[in-house]
Amino acid sequence: MNSTKFSLKSRFKSFRFAIRGLSSLLMNEHNSRIHLVAAIISIGMGIILKLSFFEWSMLIIVIGIVFISELINTSIETLADLIDPEWNKMIMMAKDYSAAAVLISAIVALVVGCLIMIPKLIKLF
Repeated sequence: MNSTKFSLKSRFKSFRFAIRGLSSLLMNEHNSRIHLVAAIISIGMGIILKLSFFEWSMLIIVIGIVFISELINTSIETLADLIDPEWNKMIMMAKDYSAAAVLISAIVALVVGCLIMIPKLIKLF
């Protein structure tokens, strides 16, 4: 257990680390930029379609889950490459599992987005 006293300075420093990690993700991982564009488009459509509070809640949750899974996937891949840069069956499986988690979260986000927005788009036409 860490016995360091609580300080606002150390808390703000931890936010800086988190922001650096998110920035690194967006700069170094191509798929994260695709997720960001999809999130921006979804938020823009949400504004245009005047989503309800519940619909916004669901949309923000699934966007967050996609980014969380992408961050965890990238963390696993980075650590795995550090541990064993050579091909390793067990590391490959771990990487495949974490990549599958990102894929599933992106599919779920797409389905939720469609369930929310398609009926609203149909009403417009």
